[in-house]
Amino acid sequence: MTWRPALARSVMLRHDPVRGTDLLLIPERVVVLRGHAGSVVRLCDGNSEVPEIVAALVERFPGAPVADEVPRFLSALREEGWLR
Repeated sequence: MTWRPALARSVMLRHDPVRGTDLLLIPERVVVLRGHAGSVVRLCDGNSEVPEIVAALVERFPGAPVADEVPRFLSALREEGWLR
């Protein structure tokens, strides 16, 4: 996958200090991101390709199944229309 993911124009990433989690703010909807999902989405700046994002996360979270899970996660967000 050589796509450079970025948030869709109508989507904002925010941290909710009350819940202690990251949120995707979408018109008429809020998506609560669990675990390290916010860390993944923060790397989606439109400048890095998916393999570069995976490499950064492998370095940050050694031993985690990043190479398998992150591309699927990003694809799911793209299918929802939250990433472009």
